[in-house]
Amino acid sequence: MPSHENSHDPGEPLPVALCLEEEAGAEKPGLLDSRTIVVTLICVLVAVGATITAKILVLLIAFVTNLSFYGRFSLAPSSPAENHLGPWVIAVPALGGLIVGIMARFGSRAIRGHGIPEAMEQVLTNQSRIPPRITFLKPTSSAVAIGTGGPFGAEGPIIATGGALGSLVGQLLHTTGVERKTLLAAGAAAGMTAIFGSPIAAVILAVELLLFELRSRTLIPVAMACAVAAGIRHLWMDTGPAFPTPTLALPGAKALFVYIAIGLAIGLLATGATKLVYAIEDAFERIPIHWMWWPTLGGLVVGLVGYFAPRTLGVGYSNISDTLSGHLAGQTVLVLCIAKFVSWSISLGSGTSGGTLAPLLTIGGGFGAALGAACATALPTFGIDPRMAALIGMASMFAGASRALLTSVVFAFETTQQPNAMLPLLGACSAAYLVSCLLMRNTIMTEKIARRGIRVPSEYVADHLDHIRVGAIGLKPVVTISGDKTLAEIRAWLAEHQRDSEHQGFPVTNSKGQLIGLLTRRNLLDPAVPETQLVAQQIKRPAVVIGEAATLRDAADVMVRESIGRLPIFDANGNLVGIVTRSDLLTAHAPRLHEHEHIERTIDVKRMLRRTIGMPTKRQPTPKKM
Repeated sequence: MPSHENSHDPGEPLPVALCLEEEAGAEKPGLLDSRTIVVTLICVLVAVGATITAKILVLLIAFVTNLSFYGRFSLAPSSPAENHLGPWVIAVPALGGLIVGIMARFGSRAIRGHGIPEAMEQVLTNQSRIPPRITFLKPTSSAVAIGTGGPFGAEGPIIATGGALGSLVGQLLHTTGVERKTLLAAGAAAGMTAIFGSPIAAVILAVELLLFELRSRTLIPVAMACAVAAGIRHLWMDTGPAFPTPTLALPGAKALFVYIAIGLAIGLLATGATKLVYAIEDAFERIPIHWMWWPTLGGLVVGLVGYFAPRTLGVGYSNISDTLSGHLAGQTVLVLCIAKFVSWSISLGSGTSGGTLAPLLTIGGGFGAALGAACATALPTFGIDPRMAALIGMASMFAGASRALLTSVVFAFETTQQPNAMLPLLGACSAAYLVSCLLMRNTIMTEKIARRGIRVPSEYVADHLDHIRVGAIGLKPVVTISGDKTLAEIRAWLAEHQRDSEHQGFPVTNSKGQLIGLLTRRNLLDPAVPETQLVAQQIKRPAVVIGEAATLRDAADVMVRESIGRLPIFDANGNLVGIVTRSDLLTAHAPRLHEHEHIERTIDVKRMLRRTIGMPTKRQPTPKKM
């Protein structure tokens, strides 16, 4: 707040800027208001656009697939695995990689990769402002990469595109950074819903990987966007599960423990896969050619692997369904998993455009099925179902690689509609999550941006300062100084170094005891101000106060907003009852640290038993006085 020339009567108080809890006037973060309704309506419109974009992307992938592998102009769904190109199939993904490289070089380098890390980076560092051209370049480049055989899913690109669409709308309108983040997350979650028909998992994904918070003002718009996207999806797609699976039986206790052990093993696999992907990316960095050509090299590997294992080409959602239904099993599914991993990891490391979720699901599901089959053979009485093992392997791979634990569990349920799998999914995904946290610092989603020095939140906890009221920590006898005194008198008092004079700031009152402002020691000891001047004449701005019912988070926000370091506290009757400072905000964190770090036993079992049976408790010896 700018300083004003002092032209008031020193005996009268300056206007006081009240920041009481009921009178603050400003919107408090997290509370619902009319603005939330406006943002929700905009998110619904973004969801409509993201869902339409998802449909366009699917059609565009089908068009490029038909043109590249079958030489026909068609929008009908087709799989590159059924092509008859022979050795020429090796050149198709390489050509697609070349096109993507050119688009990245002369369009935007941000289209490289699987999309979600780039969206996370914009949320964390750029107030959710994604360049508008990404809205068009990302789906186009992904359609080219996937349609020419790239072993990726459509979900990553559409999540990135939906997020870019939401960000674009947020930049065209008058919005705050948090509102743009909400629009970005709504577009991304709506895109995921449109692809998989998993609105609840999409909402949780937005919370775990994009919003980094759980507040009503952001959750409601995103949830509404996903609901709308799911409704629109039903108009032109099958309303059944994305991955149809035969009904799975409820596992017994023995089988449950085996499934959790499989989750642990898949967690190790996810950790190793993540590290290997980035090791391959680092290897590409050392290749002495321009990065524009790297996707072409990755495409050659994709084509070579696809020549021997055609099922690795393209999106491959059918591979997931076949694995979950038991149509792919034994050595066939293992070969597919290994080949898919080689193709996907090298192609992704080359910097092409595509998603990671579908490959992770394919690899995890395949290895889960193989482990389940082995356990079923070794432990025939445990009731192990390889199809259930495939499902938990699929979800555990997602949980271990991304650490989106709740998203993984709910996603597996929504895309298969297998309620009997919920318990093993929860146990297995938690096990994979545990292994990932212990063995890997970052995830497949965060490693790239972490290398750029960006710290990604991994835990979402309630603000400790929001739990403590100002009145609980700042109420104390307030040392005030009279505005009628001269600076000479106050400086003499400060020079005595009495206990009450050691504070760094003082509320100033008039003869009636009314607050007229605040002054710091620097103000009072300023050598440029003559000692004959009255204290009240030093006050250049209105006092900013806070009510005792407000929280320390409110106090911190006011301090930042007003660029001040202390706030007088008023009670409900308008009486000055205390003062809260920046150091008080730091001191308030002591109980939080104590809860996290202090190890203690609060119940003494022996003493409790003695009291129960009436025996006298032992007392600590009293130290002798010397």
